[in-house]
Amino acid sequence: MALTIEEQIKAIEEEIAKTQYNKKTQGHIGLLKAKMARLRMDLEKRRSASKGGAPGYSVKKSGNATIALVGFPSVGKSTLLTKLTDARSEVAAYAFTTVDVVPGIMEYNFAKIQVLDLPGLIRDASKGKGRGREVLAVVRTADLILFVIDIYDTNLDVLVSELYDAGIRLNTQPPDVIITKTDRGGIEIKSTVPLTKISPELASEMVSAYGYINAEVIIREDIDEEQLIDVLTGNRVYMRSITVVNKVDLVDEHYQEVVRKRLKGHNPIFVSANKGTGLERLKKVIYSELDFIHVFLKPQGKEADMEEPLVISEGSTVGDLCDNIHRSFRRNFRYANVWGDSAKFPGQMVGIDHTLSNGDIVTVVIKRGGA
Repeated sequence: MALTIEEQIKAIEEEIAKTQYNKKTQGHIGLLKAKMARLRMDLEKRRSASKGGAPGYSVKKSGNATIALVGFPSVGKSTLLTKLTDARSEVAAYAFTTVDVVPGIMEYNFAKIQVLDLPGLIRDASKGKGRGREVLAVVRTADLILFVIDIYDTNLDVLVSELYDAGIRLNTQPPDVIITKTDRGGIEIKSTVPLTKISPELASEMVSAYGYINAEVIIREDIDEEQLIDVLTGNRVYMRSITVVNKVDLVDEHYQEVVRKRLKGHNPIFVSANKGTGLERLKKVIYSELDFIHVFLKPQGKEADMEEPLVISEGSTVGDLCDNIHRSFRRNFRYANVWGDSAKFPGQMVGIDHTLSNGDIVTVVIKRGGA
């Protein structure tokens, strides 16, 4: 009798657990991980198909960016939301107060930043416990994650692990690997850097285990098995995060220093949502992490409005700016004039793909009568 996907995954997990990791077993474990990742992806596809229109959390994005408050139940996320934004999330001193996603808008330095208060995560949330999959699906759509932890419960590793198991990679970039299917020739591994964490042979076997027959694999950085699996799976999201330690008003400076050392690698920000302590610094860090720039609009034949800039993301193009002004501007775009660091000379005429810089002044010209 054929094993179910769940049984196959469990069998692989058990084999990995009982196999001691060393140079001799590295290849075997890498292959097992690749097979398990593929099975999990197939399982998730089946679950999604069987659920059909199953209820989830529906969140309409607004503002210049969205941040997600992620933490255990009853750590003060709802209080923090009410202090940072115009929202009023239900607050109570017991777990699971928030049973839905509550959005609010934080305004800072002309930016409107959507903040989402999410139901608390618990261990095995990535496996569906406590509606964890629905919560994590919302997290994946955000631009920045704000971990909120209690000063007395700083087990951040559990939250990070649940996000990792849900395909969310924190504070890192996608591996520089390109896999292209080919018509013949088997699997060819091409590396532009020395590989010390994975051999070309193991990489080839893992790609094959994932279902490729003929493919060209170009590896441009020294990756390990987990990173190659991320590339093969293809459904990972790469996000930045900030760690906030709440309820700092309940402890003395010595205890704060103990927690700071414990979370040294995460550069925690200490706040008291209840007392309002540390919130201005938190807003500043959030704004900085989102990499916003300011541009100023100049109507044709008129002076630029230097009082109120438009906020867009770093690396945005003129087309992105058009989308921020009005949905019809991109469709009816003719050209733009730019003054500032991104222009070769003042008033340069540019196209819709021109990348803007902080402080640029822009005139957007659209077709007459365009709507």
